[in-house]
Amino acid sequence: MKTIKQNGFTLLELMIVLAIAGITLGIAIPSMNGFVKNDRITSFRNALHIDLMVGRSKAVETNQTVVVCASNDQATCGGSYQDGWIVAIDTDNSGVIDATDTLVKVQASIPGGITFADGGMNPIVFDSRGFAPNSIGAISVCDNRGNSYAKTISISRTGRVSNGAAPSC
Repeated sequence: MKTIKQNGFTLLELMIVLAIAGITLGIAIPSMNGFVKNDRITSFRNALHIDLMVGRSKAVETNQTVVVCASNDQATCGGSYQDGWIVAIDTDNSGVIDATDTLVKVQASIPGGITFADGGMNPIVFDSRGFAPNSIGAISVCDNRGNSYAKTISISRTGRVSNGAAPSC
C-alpha cells in the first residue's frame, strides 16, 4: 500500500506563531498611536505653513493686501485656528474680510484634539510687498501631550514663514 505524506502545521506550531504575533502586536500598537499623533500635528502645521506661504505669494502677485485668519464659518474671520482658516485678498483694503473680498483658500475645521496657540496672531496680514509688519510671532500646533510634542510656525516682520520656534501650548 502506498503512503501519502501530508504537509502542514501542527496545532502546537500554530499556537506558538499566534502567541508570538500577539506579543509583537501588543508592543507595536502603542508605538503606532504616538506615531499617528505626531503625524497629525506635523500635517496640520504643514497645512497652515503652506497656506501662509500662499497668502504671502498672492499678496505679491496681486499687489494687494492678503489676510490669513481663523474662521469658524469658512467665509469671514472669527474663532480660532482649530475651527479652520481662510486666505483672502482684501480687495477693498478695509482690513476686514467680507463678501466683497476674494477667498483664495479655505481650510475646514481641525478634528481630533489638535489645538493652535496663536499668541494673538489672528489675523495675519501680508501687504503688497509680502511683508507682515504687524503680524510677527509664532503659532504652535499642539495636542494633549504638551510642549514636548508641539510644532511651531514663525512669521518674521518681512513675511518669512519658517518652522521651529520654541512651542508654547
